[in-house]
Amino acid sequence: MASILVTGATGFIGNYVVDELLSRGHEVTASSANADRAAVMPWFSKVNYKELNFENLHENVNYFEYFDNPGKIIHLAWEGLPNYKSLFHFEVNLNRHYHFLKNLVENGCRDVTVTGTCFEYGMVSGCLDETMPSQPANPYSLAKDTLHKFLTEFSKSETFSLKWVRLFYMYGKGQNPASLLSQLQKAIDNKDEVFNMSGGEQVRDYLPVEKVAEYIVTIALQNKITGTINCCSGKPVKIKDFVYGYLRKTNKKIKLNLGHYPYPDYEPMEFWGDNKKLQTILNEK
Repeated sequence: MASILVTGATGFIGNYVVDELLSRGHEVTASSANADRAAVMPWFSKVNYKELNFENLHENVNYFEYFDNPGKIIHLAWEGLPNYKSLFHFEVNLNRHYHFLKNLVENGCRDVTVTGTCFEYGMVSGCLDETMPSQPANPYSLAKDTLHKFLTEFSKSETFSLKWVRLFYMYGKGQNPASLLSQLQKAIDNKDEVFNMSGGEQVRDYLPVEKVAEYIVTIALQNKITGTINCCSGKPVKIKDFVYGYLRKTNKKIKLNLGHYPYPDYEPMEFWGDNKKLQTILNEK
């Protein structure tokens, strides 16, 4: 059985994706930019680890051979987050990641799964489904959407399976310290009386990261449904209700200072995903 290459393996999602693949009995080649960080991961001794910093990509290297000829790639790596507005995403990252994936395919990898973002839909409200046009409204989503378009055009001349997984919101252990629940838990741990947040009226689509990893792996392992696939719950929830639910679930109490921060200007007030395509994949497992 050929291994499955996971880039960004030590990241928030990558750590769970590696665990999910191993739990299903797959051989995993894991990659990240920092071998020292990877070495302390519980899964390190169970995978074939190969360090790769995207700053050091070289056009003369055969990355398919470097990663021991993987049968599939789940490409999670992406630098520069959570600064969605940085021009770095399309000035630097876009070119790096396209040429890396192109190199893998040209040298033999025929099954590619890449994570995109719900931000590719742009400033559109309501339920978002995969047939809607992409209208990215920040540098991060513009870079991701352009990478998707590049790979789609490339697939017309080089045959390979492309699954583009649009991620919505997620939460769980290991999340970025700047994320909503991480900040909330920090305030609780510090015994703060008040937690400052926005008005909380935004409507979003949340999944626990364990479920996100499960869905990504399930999508990657099949080839009946390809192209763009929303990775989401399909259930809209107001952010303040999501926070109250977390407090109830963890049996914690803290006063929410709603309206302290302005609403972000890089995303619409209300949006969530249509997950019918995902459900079709899950029902065919």
